[in-house]
Amino acid sequence: MTSQPTGAPLTLPPGFRFGTTAAAYCVEGAAEADGRGPSIWDTFTQQPGRVVDGSSGAVAADQYHRLDEDVVLLKGLGVQAHKFSVSWPRVLPEGRGPVNAKGLDYYDRLVDRLLAHGIEPMATLYHWDLPQALEDDGGWLNRGTVDAFAQYAEVVAERLADRVAHWIPVHEPGIAASLGYGNGTHAPGRRLFFDSLVASHHLLLAHGRGAIALRAAGAVSVGCANNHNPIWPASQSDADVGAAKFFDTLWNGLYIEPTLLGRFPDDVAPMMADIAEPGDLVTIRQPLDFYGVNYYFPMRLGAAPEDAELPFELREVLGYPLTDLGRPVVPDALREWLIMFRARYRAALPPLVLTETGCADNTEPGPDGTVDDQRRIDFLAAHLGAVQEAIARGVDVRGFYCWSLLDGFEWIEGLTQRFGLVHVDHETLVRTPKRSYQWYADVIAAQARAAG
Repeated sequence: MTSQPTGAPLTLPPGFRFGTTAAAYCVEGAAEADGRGPSIWDTFTQQPGRVVDGSSGAVAADQYHRLDEDVVLLKGLGVQAHKFSVSWPRVLPEGRGPVNAKGLDYYDRLVDRLLAHGIEPMATLYHWDLPQALEDDGGWLNRGTVDAFAQYAEVVAERLADRVAHWIPVHEPGIAASLGYGNGTHAPGRRLFFDSLVASHHLLLAHGRGAIALRAAGAVSVGCANNHNPIWPASQSDADVGAAKFFDTLWNGLYIEPTLLGRFPDDVAPMMADIAEPGDLVTIRQPLDFYGVNYYFPMRLGAAPEDAELPFELREVLGYPLTDLGRPVVPDALREWLIMFRARYRAALPPLVLTETGCADNTEPGPDGTVDDQRRIDFLAAHLGAVQEAIARGVDVRGFYCWSLLDGFEWIEGLTQRFGLVHVDHETLVRTPKRSYQWYADVIAAQARAAG
């Protein structure tokens, strides 16, 4: 069955890349196979109440054992690129020290399979699965973890830098720090509030050290991938506007300005004075070949009561349709954020890539086996339209990566939420392309025809 693209035909620039994206812990499974060591997510998921359904990534989509099948699915989509992450504990089970050859061999095969099908690999070195041995030594609160990451980057780059087209050292450092060390909802589950800024800084420093190691090994395209939410004040009161502005600085600005400008935002610079060491900002501000934006939804912030632990609090975003995860669907916010981002940073900003966006739609196969996930089609179409409009307004966006190819383990939501273009039966692991898979394939094919 051929699915027709929703909305007006896309007119994107020549060379615009369509891709998919995945995280090792979400899809690979094989948690104890071939010498892989435990990660903080292995530990975290064993703690009761941490994950909605009590599941883990021990099996996930079992891509480790089904690699060829999944690369064929990518080929069927016609994507030009696929963003994956390397599992640090699969390559260095203790986080440092001896290399696990079988683990590194897996990524060697993955890269070769992608290239054999004409798909550009985009490799992420760190997508939240810190080796547990390093967490036992303090994790991202310990500056020594940055040194271990730089050594890990050297190991992976030495093997893969000659064939991987694009690299991201650290995926969403803000999420890793804020949720992992700030409010404790993600692994490793520490609730340190503002003391988590130490982890924020070390993750930014790891980005810089990773970029240096990658370039030294011959990598030709190194970027970043930061999660960015437009931040809306709950009202126009001075208190709500001030709370939203401060949260925006912590959530967005803290990861933009050191990376692009080599400085901390004014509102948090005093808080970083005792954390950063001389030369750190120079290390963090490495030249970027692209800036990856991960976008899902806007956030509404208001001032918290005086006796609250934090000075701001999340408020509900009303008036928009919701995904099955309860997130508001606001493509206009993406367009406006991209335009604002370019206007604010201009010459400091490299080309942009939408390195991750997607929609939780938990539609199951119907009687005929079809997975009619129309809401995902509508979501992707609207957000592609927002990217097209931003490009028309002068924003240099060069790619769109969908989260994700497969239904997998979705962090604290476990196996309860489905983001894949391909349905994965969590019992049998059978793959079934959804209507959104065919729709995305048709969009990519239509863009290829338009480009000649």
